[in-house]
Amino acid sequence: MACLNVWRHPRPKAVEGLCIGRTDVPVDRRKSKRLAHRIRRFARREGLPRVVVTSPLRRGAEVGAWLASWGWRHHVDVRLIELDFGDWDGRPWQEIPATEIGAWCDAFEHHAPGGGEAVALLLARCAAFIAETPASCVVGHAGWISAARWLSQPAGAAPRAANWPPAAAYGERVAFTSAESPAASASSPGGSGCSTPTAPPGPCRPPH
Repeated sequence: MACLNVWRHPRPKAVEGLCIGRTDVPVDRRKSKRLAHRIRRFARREGLPRVVVTSPLRRGAEVGAWLASWGWRHHVDVRLIELDFGDWDGRPWQEIPATEIGAWCDAFEHHAPGGGEAVALLLARCAAFIAETPASCVVGHAGWISAARWLSQPAGAAPRAANWPPAAAYGERVAFTSAESPAASASSPGGSGCSTPTAPPGPCRPPH
């Protein structure tokens, strides 16, 4: 089975304390270029095709644009976009009523935060992308990567706020088995390989 390598986008500008999902926040061009360099080096070392698929949001797409300027093929896939937080998106977390956050945590899989997108829908598009993509290199978001980590676990319990995988770090690479369904994953700043993760439960608020 092929490995799907997913990098979380670089740290955006001025997002501390904000609920960021579909809000198209900017990233310093130097950070996008640095991550693109890392992806290019990794692909060269592993003998991977010079093809990258990214989220349409610029914090991911600008990394793809750098790679395209060096001769890579850059594709955008809307299934890689971050969770839609609806009316919460772009607002400070502290301004979102605790009762609304609690309602999401209590029905984590099917409640749509801020009237946006339920985690169940995020999981569905994540699974569809992994099952269908021929790509080896992807740039995505924390929520999407956590969804893929969840899918890599043995089927059983429903996703809950208490057992949701933690967010990948900015620029971190996470590898998944690309097949009919994700079967394993591994986190690494640069190494290769797909193996079973040992990630602790994550918080209720997946970051951007």
